[in-house]
Amino acid sequence: MNTSQDRDGVRLQKVLAQAGVASRRASEELIAQGRVSVDGEVVREQGRRIDPDTAVVHVDGSRIVLSDDMVYLALNKPRGLLSSMSDDLGRPSVGDLIVERGIMEEHFTGAPRSRLFHVGRLDAETEGLLLLMNDGELGHRLMHPSYEVQKTYVAEVMGQLPRDLGKRLRAGVELEDGPVVVDSFKLVDSTPGRSMVELKIHEGRKHVVRRLLDEVGFPVQRLVRTAVGDVLLGDQRPGRFRPLNRSEIGSLYASVGL
Repeated sequence: MNTSQDRDGVRLQKVLAQAGVASRRASEELIAQGRVSVDGEVVREQGRRIDPDTAVVHVDGSRIVLSDDMVYLALNKPRGLLSSMSDDLGRPSVGDLIVERGIMEEHFTGAPRSRLFHVGRLDAETEGLLLLMNDGELGHRLMHPSYEVQKTYVAEVMGQLPRDLGKRLRAGVELEDGPVVVDSFKLVDSTPGRSMVELKIHEGRKHVVRRLLDEVGFPVQRLVRTAVGDVLLGDQRPGRFRPLNRSEIGSLYASVGL
C-alpha cells in the first residue's frame, strides 16, 4: 500500500536511473522482473514512489546508494604516511594527501562537505588499500569486529618457510592479547633467503599481521594490504585515490548486513 510519503516521493525507475543503475526503461524491466526491493519488499509495480533520502533499495541483492552526498574512496596508502586526518607532530598524514590532491573539492562540489574519514588504520610502515568515506553507518560496521570483514595482506619476510606454517596459522596463534586465526595463507613467491606470502584475516587488532608473523619467527620486512572484503587494490598507484564503483559499494554493504 502506498503511503502519502510514497505519493510525494520520486518514481522508483527514475531513482534507479539517477543512481546510475540503468536507464529508466532498463530500470522498469528490472522492476518488472522482481529484481528490485525497497525496504526489504520486492517491488514490481512501475508507479511506486519512494523517498530517496530514507528508502533502502537493493538490486539483485546489492544495496544501491541513492544520495549524491555520499563519497566512497579507495586510497593506495604509501609507506611512511600516517592513517590520520592530521598529526600534532606535523608528520605526513592521509589528511595532508587529501588536501594535496584536492579530494574535497573534486568529490564534494555542490554537496555538503560532510566529514570524510578513513575506515580502520594501516600503520605508517604498511602500504596499500585504505577506504575513506562519509557514510558513518557503513564505516562503523566495517570497523566493528563483530562483522568480521576480511582483509587481505601480502607480506615479505626473511627466510624459507616451513611447510606446516599455513596449518599453524589457520589453527591459531596465541598473542599477548589473545589468539589469532588466519582465514587463509599461501606462499606467493620464494627466493633464497626471502619469501612472499598472502594472508586473509578478519582481525582488526593493532599491528596484528606483523605481530602474528613475528610470533612464528618470520618478522615482516614489507606489508601491503591488497583487499578489504571484495574491494581490491589492483594496480592502483601509491598515493592515488579512486571512487569505489557501485558493485564495490554494494559488496561492502552486504558484508556488514546492510
